[in-house]
Amino acid sequence: MSRLGIFDTHAHLDTPHFDEDRGVLLAQIGEDLEGVINPGCDEISSRFAVELAEKHDFMYAAVGWHPGDVKGIKDDSYLEQLAKWAVHPKVVAIGEIGLDYYWKDNAPRDVQLLRLRQQVDLAKEYNLPIIVHDREAHGDIMDFFREEQDKVKAVFHCYSGSLEMAKELIKWGYYLGFGGTATYKTAEKVREILAYVPVEHLLFETDAPYLTPVPHRGKRNNPLYTELVVQKAAELKGISFEEMAVQSTKNTKELFKKVK
Repeated sequence: MSRLGIFDTHAHLDTPHFDEDRGVLLAQIGEDLEGVINPGCDEISSRFAVELAEKHDFMYAAVGWHPGDVKGIKDDSYLEQLAKWAVHPKVVAIGEIGLDYYWKDNAPRDVQLLRLRQQVDLAKEYNLPIIVHDREAHGDIMDFFREEQDKVKAVFHCYSGSLEMAKELIKWGYYLGFGGTATYKTAEKVREILAYVPVEHLLFETDAPYLTPVPHRGKRNNPLYTELVVQKAAELKGISFEEMAVQSTKNTKELFKKVK
């Protein structure tokens, strides 16, 4: 049992932000956390995530092409590499995949939807859950997953939709991931939704190195700060940190079946 008994279900430890002290940080993570899931965003980051997971018992990988990176896919052969990774014992999900209409230089809507469909179908083929990225694409995301309920398990990472959308996703059996934004002074909507979501549907994350929680905002995020998110959630729910830790770890293992 780790010191905190919690998982960071979404951190990008493959990024250059950690090149100088990754080894030191990983040693501390191994002491404090139950585990970390590192999602890939393309071939290079997915491969790095798998290699990290092979080296550290507490690290797990997700593999996939982020909607901001699908523009670089030349043909459908990328699915062959995903299929090879999908059977790896430390690859626990397909992700981070989804739709991102915020950045105007991302791939066109139809291309993003095609790559999302292909990766979701592959996840279903290999009985893996998915990690969903949704930015400024709520309508298309809801249309897509309305048809997928009961067919694929998923967490909507760094949840940014409305309370009404959250209610639908919960009804369909999906999980919602919350991170550092829940601690921001101006993020009242996020806290309102976090307070509403049943504890059985909650996962916690950092999205490190991004979205650093208070009081470290402005600095590089890292998985150890998951503790601050869990503390905020426990406060909003009126339960102890320990209760929230136990439930969220149970949720992690129920969604990501390969996590030990």
